[in-house]
Amino acid sequence: MSGNQEVQPYSLFDTPILPYIRESDFAVRRPWRVPARRLLDYLWIYIQTGHCTIQVNGINYEFVPGDFCLIQPNDCVVLEGMTDTITPFAHMDIFYHPEREKSFPTRPGQVDLKPYRHLLQPRLNDYRGISLPVKLQTAQPTTFRDTFLRMVGLWQQRDAISQLEAQQAATDLVIALLKDQQWPRETSFQEPQSLNWITSYLSFHLNEPVSVSDMARHAHLSPSHFSVLFRARFGTSPHHYLLRLRVQHAQDLLLHTHLSLQQIASYCGFASVHHFAKAFKKVTGYTPGSQRARSSGKHSEDDPYTQTL
Repeated sequence: MSGNQEVQPYSLFDTPILPYIRESDFAVRRPWRVPARRLLDYLWIYIQTGHCTIQVNGINYEFVPGDFCLIQPNDCVVLEGMTDTITPFAHMDIFYHPEREKSFPTRPGQVDLKPYRHLLQPRLNDYRGISLPVKLQTAQPTTFRDTFLRMVGLWQQRDAISQLEAQQAATDLVIALLKDQQWPRETSFQEPQSLNWITSYLSFHLNEPVSVSDMARHAHLSPSHFSVLFRARFGTSPHHYLLRLRVQHAQDLLLHTHLSLQQIASYCGFASVHHFAKAFKKVTGYTPGSQRARSSGKHSEDDPYTQTL
């Protein structure tokens, strides 16, 4: 663990909320696919026409016309249009950041955000009392849709007044989301659902030695109580959950980069290539080398880590 402990904010308003649209457009495309990438900011998508499959952190969601998708910072996402689609979208910040102009929509295949961690937006779901699904269900869907489409259209105009009106519309959308959550609510750290922050927290520390005591300290719980609540929330132990996250990240790097196995092992928090290979095979059934060879359509008999351990 690093010396500075992250503490989950008690109040949503500990961090200034000031929506900032970074990029927005009406995307009109034939069947398409955007490979895995991890986000620095929020990505809002409205399915106006067509059918989309959106994978977020390994889970597939199906979207049809009229659906809204909200992908939060540090989520790993794969976007795919199964048909011709029109999908108005917006990349935006929700919380104020003094260097917001330096941030950017990440590129396909960009899954390692460590060099840009200082630009990463806080996640709404990391705040107490907030639990927003990927597939949004709003209390006033027609008003929400009209506000979103108005925001995208205004942002396209680029003049100063339209830009201000677009940012105001973005603020209206955030307010609507929070009202739908009936925030603020009293939510105890002792409730299993209060561990929604754990995936984001562990993703930040995949290459570091994270103990159950570290996680428990972050949750303001004893290690034993934390372990019980963790298993109730996620159905497995903290150790095995962290291991799966590390292996999932390794799979992304094997598929989308040319990093060596030694580099991937280091980035994913494994002590050695041998340790990495054993853990990877235990979770996936394949060794890292054979997984890379399978994804590239090549054989790698000479790679010692394609052999059974």
